[in-house]
Amino acid sequence: MPLTRLHQQLEELRPALLRFAFLQLRQEAAAEDAVQEALLAVLEKPDSYGGQSSLRTYVTGILKFKIIDHLRASQKENRLETNEDGDDSDLIDQLFLANGHTVTTPQAWARPDSELEQKDFFRVLEACLEKLPEKTARVFMMREWLELDTEEICKELGLTASNLWVVLYRARLRLRECLDLNWYAS
Repeated sequence: MPLTRLHQQLEELRPALLRFAFLQLRQEAAAEDAVQEALLAVLEKPDSYGGQSSLRTYVTGILKFKIIDHLRASQKENRLETNEDGDDSDLIDQLFLANGHTVTTPQAWARPDSELEQKDFFRVLEACLEKLPEKTARVFMMREWLELDTEEICKELGLTASNLWVVLYRARLRLRECLDLNWYAS
């Protein structure tokens, strides 16, 4: 791929990469640094991209590791409160019956493979993630998108494993509700 074409494509990807990095790092400067490092890695070795995946997937994979590096280097130990924006017990009580079953069954999510490929889905998912409390979104991103293991997340954020699983459970509930309303309801 000609270098000028690569520059142009990377510039077009930059806003999406910044949103992705900011969602996890929650600091504009840190997100900008991670994106710059990822783009620089691609530009330093343009022949490493073999075209086996889309350029966006390739660069996002590099960015993922830059974000992980940043998280490991930051060594912040902020205690995560499970009910940072209020008590979630009302939400949970509304979704489940006394016997533990859900009040309503989840809506059918037909053809998830083809739907996941749609840009609109990721736009809606990103909006849903932004609606989560900051620390809850961060925990979800670390686990599900960055694929960090439980021990590493707990160490990074100063959580117990039980606390981590509660936060992940609540994040998934809220994301499910948001996606049901904003994506699957149509």
